[in-house]
Amino acid sequence: MKHLRLALLAGVMLTLGAHASDVPGSKDHPIVSRYAGSEILKYETKDFDSFTLPTGPVRDRRSGASASQPLEGRITRIQYRAPDGRSALEVFRNYQQSLQGGGFTSVYQCENQACGNDFSYALNPPSIMHFSGKDQKYLGARLSRPSGDVYVSVYTTAAYGVGGANKNRVFTLLDVIEVKPMQTGQVVVDAGAMAREIEATGRVALYGIYFDSGKADVKPESQAALVEIAKLMKQDAALKVLVVGHTDTAGAFDYNIDLSRRRAQSVVQALVSAHGVDTSRLKPWGVGYASPVASNTAEDGRAKNRRVELVAW
Repeated sequence: MKHLRLALLAGVMLTLGAHASDVPGSKDHPIVSRYAGSEILKYETKDFDSFTLPTGPVRDRRSGASASQPLEGRITRIQYRAPDGRSALEVFRNYQQSLQGGGFTSVYQCENQACGNDFSYALNPPSIMHFSGKDQKYLGARLSRPSGDVYVSVYTTAAYGVGGANKNRVFTLLDVIEVKPMQTGQVVVDAGAMAREIEATGRVALYGIYFDSGKADVKPESQAALVEIAKLMKQDAALKVLVVGHTDTAGAFDYNIDLSRRRAQSVVQALVSAHGVDTSRLKPWGVGYASPVASNTAEDGRAKNRRVELVAW
């Protein structure tokens, strides 16, 4: 709570209040606020979504950050435009000092060319922020608290090369990720339905098996799904299945291959140790994001790609 109070104070220190031209329905985040006099151009919040926090420079816009940390939780995204005449460095240093004073620790930070020419593409900000690789600053920071960690992503740049009201103006993209588990128990896995799907297609995709972001331990909320899988195996004594882990594209390819394999192995271990399924009938495997069922460019597609599949063999 002490750190949280410090963070709240840090937010207050940055701002002098809402701007008259803020986009309707927008507001500052209670943990970290705006640079004084800035206006909100875009505002979005999602109760549960994924976010890829860059932890290394960007090689090119296609491959994204050279290293990253996948996060899940409540996400608030705000784009600010600073008052005319401010520099990107001045705005960024205020955020940097405020977060440090609020108890946040740096996960990754970079400035200018050290971030890579196309760093903005790792964050997918509004197009106005893609203009300058020479005058850009980034900080990803973390605050630990009992109710769940908070991550803040701050990207500040100057829009050189454009005209009109945005000429040489400084923009900040602020993402606040409040890590928390998603609401579970919304999908019931039924042994009969699984059997019919396997008979028809040779495989079935499961969305009732849960893991923390970046981890391979099966969460307790997965118990209902595991019970139904065990029931399926007992109903058909001849059935053998590959237990295949799948991920979205958050993180490097090799990282996701390893993560998906470890998750599949955890499912097998849970079925064998807690539900009495013969280990010879289960074979764990992981394919990372090599076999998507939807586009990874939007969260609804990424959610479909994060799954465990049973494949008959």
